Amino acid sequence: MRCLLVPIALMMGLLLQPLNAQVTAKLDNQLKTDKEITVGARRMELYLPELKGKTIAVAGNQTSLIGTCHLVDSLVSLGIKIKVLFSPEHGFRGKVDAGQEVKNSRDKRTGLPIVSLFGEHKKPNSKDLEGVDIVLFDIQDVGARFYTYLTTLHYIMQACAENNKKLIVLDRPNPNGHYIDGPVMEDAHRSFVGLHPVPIVYGMTIGEYARMVNEEGWLGKGLKCKLEVIPLDGYSHSDLYQLPVPPSPNLQTMGAIYLYPSLCLFEGTIISVGRGTDYPFQVIGHPSLKGTNFSFSPESRTGAADPPYKGQKCMGYDLREFGKVYMASYRKIYLFWLEGTYKNSPDKESFFNNYFTSLSGTTVLEKQIKEGVGEEKIRATWEPGLSKFRHIRKKYLLYPDFE
Repeated sequence: MRCLLVPIALMMGLLLQPLNAQVTAKLDNQLKTDKEITVGARRMELYLPELKGKTIAVAGNQTSLIGTCHLVDSLVSLGIKIKVLFSPEHGFRGKVDAGQEVKNSRDKRTGLPIVSLFGEHKKPNSKDLEGVDIVLFDIQDVGARFYTYLTTLHYIMQACAENNKKLIVLDRPNPNGHYIDGPVMEDAHRSFVGLHPVPIVYGMTIGEYARMVNEEGWLGKGLKCKLEVIPLDGYSHSDLYQLPVPPSPNLQTMGAIYLYPSLCLFEGTIISVGRGTDYPFQVIGHPSLKGTNFSFSPESRTGAADPPYKGQKCMGYDLREFGKVYMASYRKIYLFWLEGTYKNSPDKESFFNNYFTSLSGTTVLEKQIKEGVGEEKIRATWEPGLSKFRHIRKKYLLYPDFE
C-alpha cells in the first residue's frame, strides 16, 4: 500500500504545490455558469404556455432554481396551479441525511403538500397523480449511476406512463458529463442505486438520460412515457459546469462532485468518505489504516447525523486539492485508492460489504480488487460493455459530444 500511495503523496505535496494556484485559476476559467449556459428551467417561453390552465405536479428540490428563485416560487407567482410537490432523497429543500427516510410534509414557503419519493413510497401512485395534467421534473443530477435522483426519475416516468400523464423534464448540465467510465450495471444487481444497464459515469444530461430510458424500453412492461425535454442552450458535453448550489448535503464543492464517482464505491467498504466532516467525499480513511499522516474525526452534523466512525480518529488521505484540480481533467474513475486501501487494510475479510456490489453493479470488480488484477486489466474488462453503451447513448444526445 505504501508503495502505491507514496507517489501520490509526493506528487501532491511536492510537485504540484507551486502549480496549484495556476492550475486552479485555469480550471476556474473553464467552469461555465448559468450566465453562459441557459438551463431548461430558465427557458420558460418553451414550457410555460403548456402549463397555463393545467394542474401541475413538480418533482424538485433545492437545485430547482431559476437564477436565485426557486422554480415553484416562480410558477406560483405566475399563477400556475400546482397541486403537489414530489421530493427525492434528501428532501425538498435538500437537508436530509443520505438514506434517511423522507416523510410527507408541507412546503413552508408555499404551503403545498410534499409527497416523499424516498423510503417505502418510491413511486407516485394514481392517488398522488389524481387531477394532475402535467408533471414537471427539475432536479440537478451529478452524472453517477448510483446517485438516486435517476431512480426517482425512472419511477416518475413509470407512474406517468401508467396514469397517462405528460412529463416535462427541465434539463440541466451534467458536471461529470464530459466522460464515460466504469462497469455497466448487470441486470441481476438492479437496486435503488442503479436500475439501468449503464456505466457508473454515463456522460448524459438528465434530459438525455430520460429519453434513453423511455425509448430503450427500460421502464418495463412495454411502458412509454409522454415525455418532453426542455433543452439547455449553450451547452456541450465538453463543458465543465459550476453548480450554483450543492445537489445534496454531502456534495458541497466541485472537487467533491468530481471525486464522487470514484469515492462512492468506498461506501460499500469499511473506508469512510468523510461524512460528518467539513469535507465529505474529499477524504478517505479508517481508524486502522497505517502509514498515513492525515487524520479526521467524524461528528454529527447536518446531512450526517450518525456518520461512520463517529468520534473516532480516522487515518487516511486528503484528496481535496487532487479532486479540485485534477479529477475534472482525468476523465476516468480513479481506482488507485480502492486498490491501495484494500492492500493496506488489516481486515481484508470484512473490507467489502454487500452494498459494494449494488454500487459497482457487478460482482466482478470486488473479485478483481481482491485478486490484485491491476487497473489496466480491470479497465479492459469494462470495454465491451462501454462500447455497447456508447452506441446506445449516441442516439439520445441533444448536445455536441466530447467524442
